[in-house]
Amino acid sequence: MPIIGQALPAKFKYKMNAQTLEKLKILAESAKYDVSCSSSGTVRNNKGKGLGNTVGGMGICHSFAEDGRCISLLKIMLTNVCIYDCAYCINRRSNDIPRATFSVSELVDLTIEFYRRNYIEGLFLSSGVVRNPDYTMERLVAVVRELRTKQGFNGYIHMKSIPGASRELIREAGMYADRMSVNIEIPNDDHLKLLAPEKSLSAIYQPMKFIHQGVLESHEERRKFRSAPRFVPAGQSTQMIVGATPDRDKEILTLSSALYQRPSIRRVYYSGYVSVNTYDSRLPVLKQPPLVRENRLYQADWLMRFYHFKVNEIVNDSFPDLDLEVDPKLSWALRHPEAFPIDINRADYEMLLRVPGIGVKSAALIIASRRFGRLGAFQLKKMGIVMKKAQYFITCNELPARTINELKPEMVKAILVAKPKKRHDDNQLEIPFKEETIV
Repeated sequence: MPIIGQALPAKFKYKMNAQTLEKLKILAESAKYDVSCSSSGTVRNNKGKGLGNTVGGMGICHSFAEDGRCISLLKIMLTNVCIYDCAYCINRRSNDIPRATFSVSELVDLTIEFYRRNYIEGLFLSSGVVRNPDYTMERLVAVVRELRTKQGFNGYIHMKSIPGASRELIREAGMYADRMSVNIEIPNDDHLKLLAPEKSLSAIYQPMKFIHQGVLESHEERRKFRSAPRFVPAGQSTQMIVGATPDRDKEILTLSSALYQRPSIRRVYYSGYVSVNTYDSRLPVLKQPPLVRENRLYQADWLMRFYHFKVNEIVNDSFPDLDLEVDPKLSWALRHPEAFPIDINRADYEMLLRVPGIGVKSAALIIASRRFGRLGAFQLKKMGIVMKKAQYFITCNELPARTINELKPEMVKAILVAKPKKRHDDNQLEIPFKEETIV
């Protein structure tokens, strides 16, 4: 595996002509704002010491398989030429930026060369819309078709679907790609028309519907014939931009919840708006992307998918936006002190999941362990439960500590939000909250 962001080896550069290398730099840079392939998004640069580099070039990013394996992908665009003039997009028609376009054969050869050298395990392929949606989609399909049928490439392929493309092209693409995605970008149709007049939510939902129908048909065919080909076996995903419009978290999460009702939707990604077109008066002026809000949306998304929360329990008319000071699960618990404290030795699995400090694995471990005896604080700590949070919401086989009802929600929040004083010799960086961790 190469060091991400560093120059390619001399042997590899010798075979790649200067024109192709320049295209690679331009189109990898243009693709970096699409987060729907699980790119890490960190900015930890290599300053000559140590191994690895998450910044910069050559389009290699990281995604994660269902079993937790990290997969390196070539994240690239077929072209950054686009007929649309979306206000939030770096590749918009009116921007004066370097433009480039790969031919089908160039992109196929590049992918195979990267794969043979063990630089990547798969491909994330997107594109600007050139000429019309069908023309662009035909070229994208030609790339994945040649990789699969002529080159025998069996690596992971994530392919963007172009809104407005025909059902036939999307159907063919789905027979070669592992996952397809269509970015919603803006959850409100009025706001989308303001920032992207040539687009509409109905046009975006259409290819999502085609993919969904293809997945259902494929499942039905495979019930009858085990040898039937799979259609988009890894499902589809989408992305929404956070902070470019005045949409509330309630609107964003309500749309996400509705999308998750479809079995073909695997992930909704949230991308904090990056001010790339500061000259456009339709866009807000932000010094930095709203990363805390983006993180809270991922946490709320996790609650809906794995913790059995309904969207109106997380956000509603009274609380339309997520609390930026505490995670959504703790916020819900603070708003519902009447549900606590719970007896850790008697509560069912559903209620255990709602206790701040208890995750999916630890809740299952509690259910399994208490068959052999009553659990106390020592056993709970050994299970990995965050007692700093949980102690205010539970009782166990010991004298209860002061719970949320004695201390009141405001006091509990103040205690948990209070930042510990740093020692003068403490130069360590604070570890960011992982979106997968909701406890």
